[in-house]
Amino acid sequence: MSNRVAYEPLTPETLAERLGQLEPVVSHLGPDYSQWQVQEIGDGNLNLVFIVTGSTGSVIVKQALPYVRLVGDSWPLPLYRAYYENCALTRQANRSHGCVPEVFHFDDRQALIVMEHLTPHVILRNKLIMGERVEGLGRFVGEFCARTAFRGSELCMSSAAKKADVGVFSGNVEIPAITESLVFTDPYFNAEMNSHNSLLDPVVASLRANVELKCRVQRMLMKFASNTETLLHGDLHSGSIMSTDRESKVIDPEFAQYGPMSFDLGMVTANFLMAYFSQPAHRAEDLVDYQQWILSVIGESLQSFRSEFRRLWGTERTGMLFPAALFEHQGHDSSPACEQLLEEINRDAMRFCGIEMHRRCLSLAHNADFEVIEDVEVRASLEARNLEMGAQLILEADRLPDEFALISMAEDYNQRNIL
Repeated sequence: MSNRVAYEPLTPETLAERLGQLEPVVSHLGPDYSQWQVQEIGDGNLNLVFIVTGSTGSVIVKQALPYVRLVGDSWPLPLYRAYYENCALTRQANRSHGCVPEVFHFDDRQALIVMEHLTPHVILRNKLIMGERVEGLGRFVGEFCARTAFRGSELCMSSAAKKADVGVFSGNVEIPAITESLVFTDPYFNAEMNSHNSLLDPVVASLRANVELKCRVQRMLMKFASNTETLLHGDLHSGSIMSTDRESKVIDPEFAQYGPMSFDLGMVTANFLMAYFSQPAHRAEDLVDYQQWILSVIGESLQSFRSEFRRLWGTERTGMLFPAALFEHQGHDSSPACEQLLEEINRDAMRFCGIEMHRRCLSLAHNADFEVIEDVEVRASLEARNLEMGAQLILEADRLPDEFALISMAEDYNQRNIL
C-alpha cells in the first residue's frame, strides 16, 4: 500500500488485498493474502482495529478514523494522531524494553500501524471485571511509568535531544485538547457531551459547587498543559494494558504528549481504584480477597515506581538536571533531591488520580467497570464512593505520604453509604 494512495478506511473485505503487497506483513502472515482471515475487533472510542491471521502468524492492524468513532463524524479528528502513536511506541520500546507491542509497519498517509498481535493477552479491564489476577502487575505498571518518565526527561536525555523531541510532539494539538476538556473541565459543569447516572445528582451538584476543588483541578490542568517534563503515554488505564495471567503490555499511546512525570501514574492508579470500588457489583464470592489484591497492585505499583526511579537516578542520571558535578563529584549525596522530587510526583499523581476518578463517571467515555453494572442504584452507590474519594484526593493529596495512606482511604470509602 503506497503512501501515494489517498486515505481510505479499511474494511474486512478490502484489508487483505490492500496489505498483501507489504513485505513486513507478508513475512508474518504468509504469501497468499487471499487466505488471510480478517476480524474487526475495535471496541474503543477512536479507531478501526483488526486481527489478521495467515498461514504463518497473525498481526494487529490499527487505522485512525478522521473522527471520534464513539461520537461520529460530527466530531472530526486529524489522522496524524497515528503518526504520534507510532512515535510513542518506538520511544516506549526503547525506554521500557518488552513493555509494548512491536511495530512491523507504519503508513503515514493511511494512518495505519501494523503491529504484534498480543495473544493470549486480553484487555486488563475485562480481567479485573471477571475477577482474574495477573502476576507481577503492580511491578510492571510501576516500572513502566518510572522508566518512561525518567528516560524521557532531562534527567536522562540531553537538553537538545529532549527539546527537539518536544518539538516533534508539539504538533499533536487536537488529541491533548480532548484530555484538557473531557478530563479537567467538562466534569465540573454541565458540558454538552457529559452524562452520568441521575441518582448521582446530589453528589455531582456538590462537586460542581466546590470552588476550591475546581481551582485545584484547574491548577493541575495548568501543569498538564504547560509542563513538558517527559513524554507521557497520555491515556494509561486498565483498557490500555493487555495481560495474560503472568505478562502485561501497554498499548494505545495515541494521546502521547510531553507533560508532568506524575500524570500517567495518577491516571492508572485511578483506574485501579475504580476497579476496586466496582467489585461488589461483579462478585459476591471471594469479594474481600479480590479487592485486597487490587489494593496490593496499587501499593506495589507506587512502590515499584519509586524503587525503579531511584535506581535510574543512581545509574542513568546523565541529563542536565541534578548533574553529578553539583553533587557526587563534590562528595555530596543527591538522594535527598531525588526524594523531594518523588514526593512532588506522588502528590501530583494523587491529584491527577482524583480528577480521573471524576471524569470517568461524569464526562464522556465512562469506564466499563461501572457501566456494565445493570442495577442503576447499585452502580450509583459505588460511583458515589469513587467520586467522593476523588474529591478528597484532589483537595488533600499533600496529606497522603505514601501508598499505605491511599489504601487506607480507599478501604474507608469502600464502607461508606454516601447516597
